[in-house]
Amino acid sequence: MYNEPQIKRQKSTGSESTDYPTLLASITARLQSVDQSHILAHLSDESIPQSSKLSFLQSINEIPLENLASYLKGALEEEEKLKNFDPNNVAPEDVITPFDGKVASTTSTDADQRTALEEANKLGLESISKGQVAALLLAGGQGTRLGYDGPKGMYDIGMPSGRTLFQLMAERIKKLGELSGGGDKAVPFYIMTSPLNHQATTEYFAKHDNFGIDVTFFPQGTLPAVTPEGKMILETATSLAVAPDGNGGIYPAMVKHGVLKSMVERGIKYIHAFGVDNALVKPADPTFVGYCISQNADCGNKVLWKSSPDEKVGVVATKGGKPCIVEYSDISKEMSERKGDDGRLIFGAGNICNHFYTLDFLNDVVVPNLGNMYHVARKKIPYFDESSKSTVKPSENNGIKLESFIFDIFPLSTSMAVLDVARVQEFAPVKNPPGTNSDSPDTARALFSNVAKKWLQDAGAKLVGDVESDLCEVGPLSSYNGEGLDGWKNKEVDCPFSI
Repeated sequence: MYNEPQIKRQKSTGSESTDYPTLLASITARLQSVDQSHILAHLSDESIPQSSKLSFLQSINEIPLENLASYLKGALEEEEKLKNFDPNNVAPEDVITPFDGKVASTTSTDADQRTALEEANKLGLESISKGQVAALLLAGGQGTRLGYDGPKGMYDIGMPSGRTLFQLMAERIKKLGELSGGGDKAVPFYIMTSPLNHQATTEYFAKHDNFGIDVTFFPQGTLPAVTPEGKMILETATSLAVAPDGNGGIYPAMVKHGVLKSMVERGIKYIHAFGVDNALVKPADPTFVGYCISQNADCGNKVLWKSSPDEKVGVVATKGGKPCIVEYSDISKEMSERKGDDGRLIFGAGNICNHFYTLDFLNDVVVPNLGNMYHVARKKIPYFDESSKSTVKPSENNGIKLESFIFDIFPLSTSMAVLDVARVQEFAPVKNPPGTNSDSPDTARALFSNVAKKWLQDAGAKLVGDVESDLCEVGPLSSYNGEGLDGWKNKEVDCPFSI
């Protein structure tokens, strides 16, 4: 089933049915009320096609003009606070301490914890079978760094089957429906695209009949770039300089395009959100979802424990008594090296963009606080030059882009849970070009292959042939997490293989 009704409704409202003079009057009034009417300066130019002028007004109509100043004010205040931060004089609300909430680990050897996580898995599968769990994918990225011209999710890491990242995730979701007894469409798959890759992504899924699952698409939002004084910047005579609002833009995008409303109507209670660039991600992971449910968590974070103090990754911590992600550069060397009684780093819960939320938390707590989560990014913003009537690319930072991060909502949580998982089983990032030593298609393929070999060995198979091959594959429709492979017990499997 192809779902995109929210987006179509959004496009068909407002300006399309409004004549140009009426729309111009409405936009002019709004811009004057927020002191931004300078962006209409070129609409009197008769050499500009009327269609371009109309498109320009329609794009302005989509901007939260009345909120832009408050977004910038909050972001600038945060920037100033960070600039003046004194580690020897820290206010109580800025004190960073280890996360003191609920933490469990799939790598634990503790019998009670392992039993609890097995029960959590059952609870997760039960919730999936009831249609209470949705998967939410952040897929706005392009494959540029990989040398691929297209959405990153359409990238093939080089396994024998040729499966793309999108296909791997979709087929895992389909397999979960089978395992839970809820059917192929038990887990709705919501995909946030970007304006740049929305069409290519939706066409790709349509071509493959959505891989037999229930998929809904919606695009990430953008915000206009502004001068340091808060004035919107024209990139051409009839277009604004805009930029994606960060991966934290997923929350306002879900509101704007009716995704949260759709989830309520469908009876969804729990959401598992994750990024597109992990070849081993487990969408709607029943163990993670079930664990968070069992802990009555309103928000959860699946993490990888840091392998060393100098690993450059943000970690889960507490600031001013509230859960948060602290960047590696914001904690001292002493803090980064501090260990607990178990020998693990205290500030070790590495963030990998893998989160759980209750729908009630998003609707009742996050949505009312959306305007307080933007950060300043000072950038070189191309601008329209009046004298030359052309777009100029500046050599120095001249403007501000506003962005937010998906974890900015963590401090709003009153009951956060953290699940630590095995790096080699759940994290195969695909960020860098082929041939790179880390986070590349090559390293992801090797990790993917190692998981496949481990699953077969755990099932009792004997691997022969080129056992070091990185082309060994157990497809998602054959197994979600190593289950269902008992038929290979006591059999020889010639490597490389594709099952």
